[in-house]
Amino acid sequence: MHLIKELLIVSGRIVTILPLMLVIVLYMGKRSIGELPVFDFLVIITLGAVVGADIADPKIEHIHTAVAIVLIGIFQKIVSKLKIKYRKFGHLITFEPTIVIQDGKFIVSNLTKIRYSIDNVLQMLREKEVFDISEIFLGIVESNGNISILKKPNKAEVTIEDMNLTRKEPSLSYPVIVDGILYNDTIVKLNLSETWLKQHLANLGINSLEEVFFASVNMKRELHVSPKNYMKDNNEVLPIYN
Repeated sequence: MHLIKELLIVSGRIVTILPLMLVIVLYMGKRSIGELPVFDFLVIITLGAVVGADIADPKIEHIHTAVAIVLIGIFQKIVSKLKIKYRKFGHLITFEPTIVIQDGKFIVSNLTKIRYSIDNVLQMLREKEVFDISEIFLGIVESNGNISILKKPNKAEVTIEDMNLTRKEPSLSYPVIVDGILYNDTIVKLNLSETWLKQHLANLGINSLEEVFFASVNMKRELHVSPKNYMKDNNEVLPIYN
């Protein structure tokens, strides 16, 4: 009988708490889950923890949970307004946009600062239908973790019928060096050699694989290189504002 009573209490809490949660989330404002800033993400986690504890433990006073949810929603709304009114405050509680690619080359220091690997960035680029880093003028990791890209002018998208052009082969490049390590399998599959690669690196003034952070070869056998020392001091990195 005691078990049935507790189950009824839990069921009642679920029925009452979910509408309240819906109201609070709508009050907090429309925001895609994948685009939540850091503070809003923490608010959602906190709400989940409070509601989860309330549902799981019937001994917790239900009214306390309801009040906590309302207060969390109000607090989030206040913080959101402060972020809009005071930009410096907003910058303190969220991540800044970070340029990780400029003029087709990785900025290693910025990748290190935000703890992103080459694989992370390449995956996000593929999701943007970009398979050749040399096409990118600017690549920016936004505060929500997504990447925004600005292609070079000659790589900007236009419709084929508008330009009355014939369709060309898609641009696709293959990583051959990552963080100083040579991808021998890729070299072989592209019918290239290490000698060919080193010769092209030498033509660019690069004498060692260790100097290369990322290098790729496209279908036309054109080599694209991002040196490790590219914009190392960040003095030439374009400014970006949140």
